[in-house]
Amino acid sequence: MAKKIGVADSLLKSLALHGAIVAAVVISVYVSPPSLHTVEVNQTESEVDVIEAVAIDSQQVTQQVERIQEERAQAKRLEEERVAALERRAREAQQRREREQQESRRAQEERNKQQAEARAEAERLEQVRQEAEKRIQEQKEEEAKIEEQRRQRIEEERRREEAARQQAELERQMREEAESQRAARAKERQSKVQNEVDHFKALIQQTIQQNWLTDPSMRGQSCALRISIARDGFVTNVQMGDGDRAVCESARAAVLRAGSLPVSDDPDVYRELSNFTLRVEPNL
Repeated sequence: MAKKIGVADSLLKSLALHGAIVAAVVISVYVSPPSLHTVEVNQTESEVDVIEAVAIDSQQVTQQVERIQEERAQAKRLEEERVAALERRAREAQQRREREQQESRRAQEERNKQQAEARAEAERLEQVRQEAEKRIQEQKEEEAKIEEQRRQRIEEERRREEAARQQAELERQMREEAESQRAARAKERQSKVQNEVDHFKALIQQTIQQNWLTDPSMRGQSCALRISIARDGFVTNVQMGDGDRAVCESARAAVLRAGSLPVSDDPDVYRELSNFTLRVEPNL
């Protein structure tokens, strides 16, 4: 029982010591620089355990105090930044007000200038209007005469335009009739030329066949020849086109062997045959 009372007394002493240490730390943080506090305590073996626990708690208290100091410093910095931002916004607002006042003064000056110019312009326009009304009054009779003359000119111009339209329509009809006749003649001429071309192509085919040296291996084969002839029918050039090689070479030799080919005296027919393509096939 006495031992329990001794432990209790030691615990009370330790708690009192812990309270004194905490109070000293808090006062040293907020009032004065940290200082050393020495407490002499007669410690029993049980008291040592309690004091060690108190020492651990005092470290936590110190950490808590440091965190409070950091939070206070952070809060101070935030407050300083907030105050700086408020001061900056206040300066900007003052500058805006000054600019707005300057712009307002300039706008008022511009309005005054515009109003003065508007009054001067109104006076000038009134004077111009009065002068214009006077001129209009003086010109009414002259304008009536001019209007009558204009109506007469318009009527005369309308009659001329109508006559010109009728003449243009007659000329158009005549042109269409002449064009129709020309097209009919051209079509008839083209048909005649084409018939002549086909006729002379047939004669040329006969001439080639007469001069063509063929053999049975050419049966069913053909060749396209590009033939150029002079005005008198003389062969000036022969080019081989698509077809069997042997057939093409022998057909070309037949044309060159003939030397001259039938040709028409008609210039239009000759123009079609002066340089033409002909597909030939040996008669076997």
